[in-house]
Amino acid sequence: MLFGATTTTAAEVLAGVDLTGRRVIVTGASSGLGVATARALAGAGAQVTLAVRDVAAGEQVAAGLPGVTRVAPLDLADLRSVAAFVAAWSGPLHALVNNAGIMATPLRRTPEGRELQFAVNHLGHFALATGLHPALAAAGSARVVAVSSVGHVNAGVDLDDVDFRRRPYDPWLAYGQSKTANILFAVEAARRWAADGITANALNPGRITETRLGRHVGDIAAAPASFDPASTDVSWKDVEQGAATSVLLAGSPLVAGVTGRYFEDCQEAGPHRPGVRRGVAAYALDPEAAARLWDLSAELTGARRR
Repeated sequence: MLFGATTTTAAEVLAGVDLTGRRVIVTGASSGLGVATARALAGAGAQVTLAVRDVAAGEQVAAGLPGVTRVAPLDLADLRSVAAFVAAWSGPLHALVNNAGIMATPLRRTPEGRELQFAVNHLGHFALATGLHPALAAAGSARVVAVSSVGHVNAGVDLDDVDFRRRPYDPWLAYGQSKTANILFAVEAARRWAADGITANALNPGRITETRLGRHVGDIAAAPASFDPASTDVSWKDVEQGAATSVLLAGSPLVAGVTGRYFEDCQEAGPHRPGVRRGVAAYALDPEAAARLWDLSAELTGARRR
């Protein structure tokens, strides 16, 4: 792949790719990366469903997209909403882009008592993907894409305290934990669902200039010491560039059959090195941790252990 690390756009990744007849869901597609991802996939001919909390905002986005698009309500913090979305889906699903997310929120919990970042970024998407597993399997060669973050290098998943009941709550550690969970999900989904022809991969979109993800961050100084906004090893991207890796994994023939990996800048990432905001931490690819997280997530969401 010869795409530029920070200059390639989502549309350029799918130039010449025909996704006609392929059905795709993009979560969090009412703003930022989700809109750019949906636009590129729809532009390549895919039938895109925008899964959003704010249906009115989603309808506004859909009106400006090419091709066949629909909008459906989805609140990832509410497992009843996830279950309703799954129940309403019919027919095969060729790609699921788990794009929605929140970052560095104050300590908040769902009605079930789950820490909000872990609930939204991981558990809601876990319940969505496992619930849609029959639809993904029916497609024959489906893809699941988990939008993670370089923030995963700040924290692994504490399987004994995912909800910060025993340890002091830190918004950045909670975010890092949820983003590591995204990668571990892809690792275990790749193993469990390979026989169904389903691939699963995770990605870091990069630092994006035009999203609402950082709306809870009042002071960048509150970030971990390893988060250096002036760092030269990571460049800022606009949303069209940030969505490039997502659409690569969701629709490009260049990665057909690739599964259980972590990508950044439109290529598979290398190992993370301390002090550098790139690469994937070894604990995020640990198959034992991935299997344990899957079992815990199934227990917390009531999902069938497919």
